[in-house]
Amino acid sequence: MRATGTGRVSPVILVTGATGVVGSALLSQLLADGQEVRCLVRDPQSLGPARVRVQLSLADLGDPRGLRHAVRGAETVIHLAAAIRDQPPRRLEEINALGTYRLLRAAESAGVRRFVFFSALGATLHQRTRFFRSKALAEDIVAGADGIETTILAPSIIYAPDDPWVTMMRRLALLPLVPISGSGRAAYEPLSARDAAAATIAALAADPGRYELAGPERLTYDEIARVIGAAAGRVRPHVHVPLPVVRRVLLATRRLAGERAFATWEEAELLEVPMVAERGTADIRRLGIDPEPMATVLGGS
Repeated sequence: MRATGTGRVSPVILVTGATGVVGSALLSQLLADGQEVRCLVRDPQSLGPARVRVQLSLADLGDPRGLRHAVRGAETVIHLAAAIRDQPPRRLEEINALGTYRLLRAAESAGVRRFVFFSALGATLHQRTRFFRSKALAEDIVAGADGIETTILAPSIIYAPDDPWVTMMRRLALLPLVPISGSGRAAYEPLSARDAAAATIAALAADPGRYELAGPERLTYDEIARVIGAAAGRVRPHVHVPLPVVRRVLLATRRLAGERAFATWEEAELLEVPMVAERGTADIRRLGIDPEPMATVLGGS
């Protein structure tokens, strides 16, 4: 904790995943609010200029000793870090589920008051994808915690104007035909990283519980690709690539390129899983956030 000019002590907020799409937006907002932030990172350089404005805890979710050090003295943990592909030697299940368990137990032991966990809409133990199954398992772990306040935030697909996914879709729109993996019919309620970060901060002052974070529009993957293309000034027709073909190509690419592969089958398969909130925007509006449409966010980039 840090003493402020008024003699008060600023509580420390530990953030994991601060270099991600949501984490970057969240870190910027927390620092602008004057919060004392500690970041769990493996490489401080990945935080950019913000690294000199935060406390650093050099560890990862596979390091129980490092996690115990990271949570020491923190009042709140915001756990954003997750993997959508294996990160050898660790599989994504260890990162997403076991890593969450380790961090939660360390937080409980250290007397952390509140644990905020970023899950995902559509996550169930019987999902077709490993990512959603691992997120569901982690969510069950957090929901069953005892002796610590827990908040679960379950967002739909999250984007930012310059994130890797939007950037890739923008580049694909340079082609005469935009390739779309699978049917393109899976439905989402896209939420900007800026709105997701604002909702996370608002959740710190709200009652513990589970909140579904959805954007104001229900769009299929096809429609999302068109919105991104239109924002870039490049409206192109789509060509749908059958999933068996996508799978063969991406598995072959992974064998050749290893961890440098631009995409994996596990990532492509996620685009066939709908991420729709049962209550639409009710939860995020209850947190005081009026989410912006995707075209508005991308048009202002």
